[in-house]
Amino acid sequence: MEALQLKTVADLLNATDERTELVNGELIKRPMARAEHAMVQSGLSDEVQPFKRKSGVGGWWIMTEISVRYHEHHCPTHDLAGWRKERAPARPSGIVALLPDWVCEITSPGHERKDLFTNFMALQRHQVPYYWVISPEDHTLIAYQLVGEHYHVVFSAECGQPEHFRGMRIPPFAAGEIDLGYVFWGE
Repeated sequence: MEALQLKTVADLLNATDERTELVNGELIKRPMARAEHAMVQSGLSDEVQPFKRKSGVGGWWIMTEISVRYHEHHCPTHDLAGWRKERAPARPSGIVALLPDWVCEITSPGHERKDLFTNFMALQRHQVPYYWVISPEDHTLIAYQLVGEHYHVVFSAECGQPEHFRGMRIPPFAAGEIDLGYVFWGE
């Protein structure tokens, strides 16, 4: 029986399809972007804009569709990821090797296991302080915060009516308000 050869970042860089990521030594094709996914990603990026515009303490570098290299065999592309500017004064560039302070994944049909379990366990193992999972189809957001070595839920919401979910304070962005009605419904 032949031993499984784990793929590396070099294999990822040589992949012909740009919608490929490296997850636990396996090259995985990312799903086609859907309107619901894009709308939530764009809406959330808009809502965290005030944090992106700040410099120094309280400011963030927030990027969409960003590849983060955790080690030679794990380089996923996150829907959104952020780095506190006090920890990363210069904007991260290229395939980022600096551990993010926040990651947000937006679930895609057929890839829920990766977002709900694989990424959760990997980010917890690498001690990423905050992890959010958003389901556009279910209009839900679950925010996790690392406490010690494990994630704990610090916020969860199922957004049935847009007007009921305005002004949410969600760590690590609890210093401002996030309008989940806008994120999910564009209203």
